[in-house]
Amino acid sequence: MTFTRAISLTAALMLSPMLVKAAELPNAAAIKQKLSDNLGLEVVEVQKAPLDGLYQAITDRGVIYVSKDGSKLFHGNIYDMDQGMTNLTEAALAGPRKEMIKPFEKDMIVYKAKNQKHVVTIFTDVSCGYCRKLHNQMDQYNDLGITVRYLAFPRQGVPSANADDMRSIWCAKNPLQAMNDAQNGKSVPLVKCDAKIAEQYKLGGTIGVSGTPAIVLEDGSLVPGYQPPADLLRTLESRGE
Repeated sequence: MTFTRAISLTAALMLSPMLVKAAELPNAAAIKQKLSDNLGLEVVEVQKAPLDGLYQAITDRGVIYVSKDGSKLFHGNIYDMDQGMTNLTEAALAGPRKEMIKPFEKDMIVYKAKNQKHVVTIFTDVSCGYCRKLHNQMDQYNDLGITVRYLAFPRQGVPSANADDMRSIWCAKNPLQAMNDAQNGKSVPLVKCDAKIAEQYKLGGTIGVSGTPAIVLEDGSLVPGYQPPADLLRTLESRGE
């Protein structure tokens, strides 16, 4: 059985005060081992789920629900029907995303706004049409006070020619210019270095990125897809960022 980035991250990840460590949960260690042996998942932690009778396993490919006896498994979002169908999954994952992105700040290609008011992190792919559209409006984002930080998410996976192109941008003497060239359809000379493209790609999959562009706001919320400059500003301002 193969799980992909389609696995939805689930609610209350690492945020709820009711979390119980794996060592305190009956069968947690056995469940962790079973997920690793049967599915090849790297399990970080097993926790109590927000639904009775279930555990949630935090893995390198998202979070999945498992019955307490370890015999049943499913994935999906959790919604609060009493709160206008609020997606608790997305609301709860903001904090963890912020923490997981922090170690990659030194690897980002940054287009800094002169009068910075907001900062967003965008997973991009130079072969993506909407990524190019977004990038070609970079001056408008910056003029609105939005600093854009790029991480790589080659949609063809790693390894791939696509990933090699992305690595060449990150390894270029002038990554900003190389990104500009690539996003405008120009070829970038192949360069190799330890640009951690595979790690950036894996990070994207772990935090729920399934396509590009994918925009992570300062509060850790994930906004999938292209957002025009004015729309992105309204989104940021509506969240008080």
